[in-house]
Amino acid sequence: MAGRDINTEEQQWLESTYGKVVNKVGERKEQFSTDSGIGVKPLYTPLDFAEKDYLTDLNYPGQYPFTRGVYPTMYRGRFWTMRQYAGFGTAAESNKRFRYLLEKGQTGLSVAFDLPTQIGYDSDDVMARGEVGKVGVAIDTLADMETLFDQIPLDQVSTSMTINAPAAVLLAMYIVVAEKQGVDQAKLAGTIQNDILKEYIARGTYIFPPVPSLRLITDIFAYCSQNTPRFNTISISGYHIREAGANAVQELAFTLANGIEYVRAALDIGMDVDDFAPRLSFFFNAQMNLLEEVAKFRAARRLWAQIMEERFGAKKAKSKTLRFHTQTAGSALTAQQPQNNVIRVTLQALAAVLGGTQSLHTNSFDEALGLPTEESVKIALRTQQVIAHESGVAETADPLGGSYYIESLTEEICRAVEKYLDKIDQLGGMAQAIQAGYVQREIQDSAYKTQLEIERKEKIVVGVNQFIDEKQTENELLQVDPQLEKDQKRGLAAIKSRRNNQAVQDCLRAIKKTAQEDGNLMPLIIEAVGYYTTLGEICGVLREVFGEYQAINV
Repeated sequence: MAGRDINTEEQQWLESTYGKVVNKVGERKEQFSTDSGIGVKPLYTPLDFAEKDYLTDLNYPGQYPFTRGVYPTMYRGRFWTMRQYAGFGTAAESNKRFRYLLEKGQTGLSVAFDLPTQIGYDSDDVMARGEVGKVGVAIDTLADMETLFDQIPLDQVSTSMTINAPAAVLLAMYIVVAEKQGVDQAKLAGTIQNDILKEYIARGTYIFPPVPSLRLITDIFAYCSQNTPRFNTISISGYHIREAGANAVQELAFTLANGIEYVRAALDIGMDVDDFAPRLSFFFNAQMNLLEEVAKFRAARRLWAQIMEERFGAKKAKSKTLRFHTQTAGSALTAQQPQNNVIRVTLQALAAVLGGTQSLHTNSFDEALGLPTEESVKIALRTQQVIAHESGVAETADPLGGSYYIESLTEEICRAVEKYLDKIDQLGGMAQAIQAGYVQREIQDSAYKTQLEIERKEKIVVGVNQFIDEKQTENELLQVDPQLEKDQKRGLAAIKSRRNNQAVQDCLRAIKKTAQEDGNLMPLIIEAVGYYTTLGEICGVLREVFGEYQAINV
């Protein structure tokens, strides 16, 4: 047992004082629990660890099972990557925002794509009408990608792209842009999200059914393991699962279950686990219960290390390390009293840092109202910089490690997640669990429970159901110019008129033929985008072969 022994007299005092909750104040409830429903005692002591070994088996940061961090020195070696998510309107406008953020001290890029791009439609498609450039940047051809990264040296910055169903196409464009800059693709660093399973259960920007979608993902794994060794081939995302209403335990369980499914898919095509697993990365949400979030991140590392070693026989240490990006919780932002969101984001960012994140995006306070302004984006970035340089929390690895409460909570989360993983295994794996609607129902039930708690004031949200101001402060909002869509279509038409259309058609036929067979599609897609074949054209021929996914009712 860690820590000093407790004598009989002290034990009797603890039990009499804390045997039942005695700190009821005003209208506060007597029974406390985390957002995931894990009961919280009024005090944690060495008694909670009697006959348990998980406090003494913590090990060091950088050592299996990596509960305390994936690197020995953590932030003393280098800070996390400060990667602000950005993108809106045209590629030129987004390029200006990227360069603004880099000038202000951002250390990595994170690209938001508009809805048509995310679901494989060009800006001139009828399905894109009214959505071009609204929630991200519009990317139709290589020309847009060239503009997006103009004057940004891709060998000196890492780029994360939140793209899933058409991830192969956007990655291909990124590779060709780098080549045009004279940067070998082997030097590229960054991440594509490329996580289609969570789209079926939480986010909805899918195109193809699961089987061909998993094929595209493993094509990327295979290509990148040989050609872009520094690029993370997938960002297995719990963020959107949490935004859809899951609690912390569900976010972690369903994300790890998705990860297991991707590893199996790669093994099924004959890949060696240690060839691709080191480039798997994860993406988590940082919500408001600060200490539960810290424990969640620690539990995530421990569980993934055990999964990779015990289920899949991974040998390399890097194959067992769960490296993750964190974004503060968009669903926690409120339109009421939006300045309060600065405080919320600070607490969430602190949870991510205390939990050992490798990369972090902090939301802007005005995002519940619209796209963030330059001023609000700067405040969000400054939040990270203040935590890094002024708070002291980055000066030692795992600063909360050994806390009786944090260690107990980490263990409780691990146990709760393992129960979910056992259930998903019984259903035949994550793909089968999704098809059965099990995961979707669990998230819906959690979201409904949380909403009821807010409406009943069992869960207080400042400015929403308590401490309400009659008068709301007016905030300056960023507006996307409606002329943008016309300009984007005009530019696309110009590209189509001057490109080598015979080469484009030849490339599309080759992609279609290979999609019908079993070759790797990545080299063909790279060749096609080099001829300025559009995103929609490539996704269109894949739709012809693969079909489109239809959501199930749950």
